[in-house]
Amino acid sequence: MEQQTNELSFQETVDLYFNKAAALMDLPPGLADKIRVCNSVYTVRFGVRLHGEIKTFVGYRAVHSEHMEPVKGGIRFANAVNQDEVEALAALMSYKCALVEAPFGGSKGGLVINPRDYNDEEMELITRRFAYELIKRDLINPSQNVPAPDMGTSEREMAWIADQYARINTTDINARACVTGKPVHAGGINGRTEATGRGVQFALREFFRHKDDVKLAGLDGSLAGKRIVVQGLGNVGYHAASLLAKEDGALITGIIERRGGIFNPDGLDVEAVRQFMDETGCTSGYPDAQHTKDGASLLEAECDILIPAALEGVINVGNADRIKARLIIEAANGPITFKADEILNRKGTIIIPDLYANAGGVTVSYFEWVKNLSHIRFGRMERRQEEKRHEMLITELKRLSADTKLGWELSPDFTDAYLRGAGELELVRSGLDDTMRTAYQAMREVWHSRDDVDSLRTAGFMIAIERITRSYLTKGL
Repeated sequence: MEQQTNELSFQETVDLYFNKAAALMDLPPGLADKIRVCNSVYTVRFGVRLHGEIKTFVGYRAVHSEHMEPVKGGIRFANAVNQDEVEALAALMSYKCALVEAPFGGSKGGLVINPRDYNDEEMELITRRFAYELIKRDLINPSQNVPAPDMGTSEREMAWIADQYARINTTDINARACVTGKPVHAGGINGRTEATGRGVQFALREFFRHKDDVKLAGLDGSLAGKRIVVQGLGNVGYHAASLLAKEDGALITGIIERRGGIFNPDGLDVEAVRQFMDETGCTSGYPDAQHTKDGASLLEAECDILIPAALEGVINVGNADRIKARLIIEAANGPITFKADEILNRKGTIIIPDLYANAGGVTVSYFEWVKNLSHIRFGRMERRQEEKRHEMLITELKRLSADTKLGWELSPDFTDAYLRGAGELELVRSGLDDTMRTAYQAMREVWHSRDDVDSLRTAGFMIAIERITRSYLTKGL
């Protein structure tokens, strides 16, 4: 569904969320404006020779806040990329990093391109040239500006960018840290591909641990059996839907994609839908489900939880009144416009905001950056020692059982699981889980402790602004 013409721009929406939170805080004069505005935006127009002719491309890299460095933020490839969008996304990155305590400022980049229009070799040429234009201005640099995948990009593009940086900076021992979201064999980290979707799962798990919050949403119990509609089955939406179904027993009743959507009140097999889409390119014709060409109409379907995981502004003044979900978790950036947010708040709909809900990606990117700078994978030093200590305990328990003739024994499943030391993937997931729990608890404390804080979003912005304020004041501003 297209964003309504009477809506505010994405940048205006983010600024209004900021202003709403800042108005409830006692900030030094002028500092709110300093935090809110984007520090700088670089626009590049470069040429690439394709099929015997020069084609010109337009790209952007916005730096919102350098209260901490390096700054961090993805690079997206899409026809709709524009300066307003990258500035808004860079601002969200500043607030997101502050909320989850990742030590970065906010940045964002984009290239105006439809990747489907080019083959792999052409995309590599274009990506490397775009990276070169940013690298030579230190807009890609391990200590200054560290991109990551976003819409239209993946670990493939990040590997090309990392290699391009290494070719230009041949003596930089930390070259791999110039970008995150790389393939594991090229300096990436286990768990990064699933990170944003896994973060959505952890965010919902933490929400459902707080029964008062669940009750406010008009829900009860756990995630098991909850009816979920997911808009967008890209990297984020797919992993969130798959994990919630397989590990938490949720029912994915609706899936919305670019060319339509499918619905089954008894639940959809996410893996089967993904395979069908990989083979056909769409959801049309998928068996055992109702198909609609107007996929956006499924945003208004009966469900418990709605997960917008693709585009900005899909929930707006044109459909907010008809949204039936009692709980919305923003897996995408900016899927709810400012006016729609007001409508939903008045209805009592609980919204888990984007600056928290999709922070799994930047959190695990932080872990990857640290791994690249330390030049050692997580778990390498301590895993086997951990296993030996566990083995000592198991051996002693077995001896005590035999000596005292208690008549019990440890189950093989427990023994195997307990003896296995944590590897990189387990440690990454543990760190992400802890981050999502801690950040949610901080938000809900502000939300419930002040009568003038009407939502988790406002609470999240207040926490982020307060932490950025401390950083700037420490710098002497």
